[in-house]
Amino acid sequence: MNDKTHKPKQLTGFDVSNKLDDPKGPEEIAKLFAKYWNARDAKKLADLFADDADFVNVVGLWWHNKTDIQKAHHYGLTTFFKQSTIKIGRVKVRYLTNAIATVHVRWTLEGQLDKDGQTLEPRRTVMMFVVQNISQDIWQVVAAQNTDIIPGMETLVATKSDDGKSALKATDYRDNAS
Repeated sequence: MNDKTHKPKQLTGFDVSNKLDDPKGPEEIAKLFAKYWNARDAKKLADLFADDADFVNVVGLWWHNKTDIQKAHHYGLTTFFKQSTIKIGRVKVRYLTNAIATVHVRWTLEGQLDKDGQTLEPRRTVMMFVVQNISQDIWQVVAAQNTDIIPGMETLVATKSDDGKSALKATDYRDNAS
């Protein structure tokens, strides 16, 4: 590793006293994220993250610290996600070192509301966490990114709508005849 390796700072708001809910391993991050999401607890959800963590959501909004991650999730969990639940599907942990790992988790999100308060169809996403062991086998998130799964599609293409606004459209380039 080089000098630019993320070194954990002395944490504030993250108790390393081995509480019941402290992530004891990388796989616990996904379980606790889902638990706190489903409980609408943006504070506990954000406490899984380092003070200077990065989080990129499904549309590319990028939050650069725990405070902003908490604010963004509080907003979502009290408005359009206020009736939502996430259910964990597959979880894959890959250790990069004995103290750094990636965690990929496939979620199903149900209960998101549209602007009129109507329940939308379920969504599936893949979220990736980069996690670091900080103390006494307690892990925290240093970076996360969430990506929507669009079945049958390969990529997004930028298009213009009739009103001249730019939009992204899911596209499949594969030849369906083969």
